[in-house]
Amino acid sequence: MIADGVLAIWCRELQSDDISMDDNFFTLGGHSVIMAKIQGAFIEELGVEVPMDQLFLNPTVASISAYIESQGTVTRQ
Repeated sequence: MIADGVLAIWCRELQSDDISMDDNFFTLGGHSVIMAKIQGAFIEELGVEVPMDQLFLNPTVASISAYIESQGTVTRQ
């Protein structure tokens, strides 16, 4: 499931094990440097490139996971 991979990446990059599917990236202390790391991790670990604007528009694990799934471009998990 994509959401599990996204959640694992967020937990690692935001250095928190207590992130829910609906927590807002920015409320959790996320900023542009962390977002760039997450974007890179999506490519390396999930095999999907997510445009930066979509990361801003989808600031929760649930919403960015739904976006990724809607693109149908995931090559690995």
